[in-house]
Amino acid sequence: MLYQFLRNIFRFTNKFYFKSIHIKGLENIPKNGPVFLVANHPGAFLDPLVIATVTSRPLFFLAKGVLFQNKFLAWLLPKCNVIPIFRSNETPGQEEKNKEVFSHCHKHFAKGGVILVFPEGISLTERRIQKIKTGTARISLGAEEENNFKLNLKILPVGLNYSNPHKFQSDLFINIDQPICAADYQELHQKDPFQAALALSDEIRTRLEKQVLAIQNSDVDRLVANIELIYKSQLLKTLGHKTTEKESDFKTTKGIIESVHHFMEVEPLRVEKFKSDVNAYLDDLERLSLNDQLLSGEKKSRPFFDAILSMLYLILGFPLFIFGLINNFLPFKIPGWTARRIGIRREFYGAISVSLGTITFLIFYTVQILLTKYYFHDWRIILAYTLLLPISGLFAFSYYRRFTTIRGNWKVFSLFYKKNKLIASLILKREEIIQALEKGKDDFLAHRNNTQASDKNQQAEPAEDLNSFSV
Repeated sequence: MLYQFLRNIFRFTNKFYFKSIHIKGLENIPKNGPVFLVANHPGAFLDPLVIATVTSRPLFFLAKGVLFQNKFLAWLLPKCNVIPIFRSNETPGQEEKNKEVFSHCHKHFAKGGVILVFPEGISLTERRIQKIKTGTARISLGAEEENNFKLNLKILPVGLNYSNPHKFQSDLFINIDQPICAADYQELHQKDPFQAALALSDEIRTRLEKQVLAIQNSDVDRLVANIELIYKSQLLKTLGHKTTEKESDFKTTKGIIESVHHFMEVEPLRVEKFKSDVNAYLDDLERLSLNDQLLSGEKKSRPFFDAILSMLYLILGFPLFIFGLINNFLPFKIPGWTARRIGIRREFYGAISVSLGTITFLIFYTVQILLTKYYFHDWRIILAYTLLLPISGLFAFSYYRRFTTIRGNWKVFSLFYKKNKLIASLILKREEIIQALEKGKDDFLAHRNNTQASDKNQQAEPAEDLNSFSV
């Protein structure tokens, strides 16, 4: 089956593309029975590839009917379990086909199948949830109605939280919620199907927003991103979390968003001053081609010894870096070149990198291994070369990042002696920003504690679980 074949390939590919994939709530997906997975959609067709490879149950997918206008895709997509859904603004005059589509979904659910849908109906790389279409709710309630509301259809909100879906070796945190039972809307549906669909759509949106970092205001998003850049690493350590704990990272950003919204409401002038200070600091960094991490002030316990180790790493690792670079450069770069050349939207960069990258690496590795076999007839050499191809590629990528970090540290070191007053002023600005953030954190936690104490019906949360602060 083509679906199973591709899922196995991309399951392997995703482990290389992402630095880490953390999943919370995988046990919430029932092992049997009908399930409707509903997810946010920041990464185009990278999103279904990710969800399909982390779930054990075979999935069917609802996708835009306009894709099926291409003859090749019309042949390919059904073999990958893709079901078209038709919208009036994209495929005018074909909305009648949705009756057949809905019926197909109802029958699939009746057999205990699983369908994945992106109810926003559009892919945008933004930390927000777009308007939820009612199609998911109508399909769910229609399937239950056909089975006298005894189908036990579960709707599971799935939050995809990428650190950057278009960047190689980025992180992914998948947050799966407790299921929504479609049959709970039986009474309302029997009274008013339209209102029932709206109510269920509202619950899907509310539950989905809790699984993702949803910021509806672009100005707030920029401010939160700047705070994360400067302060989140320190905040995680203060709260006793490791930066690799993606659930803690997720909760921390949630707290940042909540605190920013709070202070924008009660002390907008304080927020504006803070934004001005942060923007001025970041502008100065940009002018000097520096980044905040280089000025973070995280002192190493053995700076001289660490510097020696870094130099040894660069010297001893250089041959393997060259080997990895030569053997992996073209298959790694071709997907990005292709995406830029055809001028696709930013949301498709990650998906193109994974899908086209899988093809380019398979082709290049196959040709390289065959050439090695042609020139060397020793199976040990061929096996060693085959194993070194992906290993050296990952090492080359890591080596280059390590090199740029070391080069940046030397640049700060050099600038400190050439323009010590300028660097000292930047460090002072950063310290003032951190102090403002620490003060904001304390003020916000005090506000939360007072609010919880005055509301006996509100369940109190431990301060360390709030993971929140403000400006």
